[in-house]
Amino acid sequence: MHIELSKDKRYFSIGEVATAFDVNASLIRFWDKEFDILKPKKNAKGNRMFTQEDVKNLQLIYHLVKERGFTLEGAKTHLKENQKKTLDKFEIISKLEGIKAELMNIKNNL
Repeated sequence: MHIELSKDKRYFSIGEVATAFDVNASLIRFWDKEFDILKPKKNAKGNRMFTQEDVKNLQLIYHLVKERGFTLEGAKTHLKENQKKTLDKFEIISKLEGIKAELMNIKNNL
């Protein structure tokens, strides 16, 4: 999974995040309520504004629930018990996937 969101922005709307993950905004709202590690700010209108850290945590939740098949309770437990280890592994996997995509791109352009 490779999420395309600008590294220059401080905050992302729920629509931007949902589009990046190719899910409904309602799922992002649901995960926000279910997972304590998500802490989006709310603007004057009450709209959620997600930080880069929130996006990283959403990637981890997405990975556990959608790609590895964890239940919500299983993902919550996994995050609480192994958060640092899981995050480190996930970051390594994400970097390797990015490198692989770049190498494939180079190969295809030869």
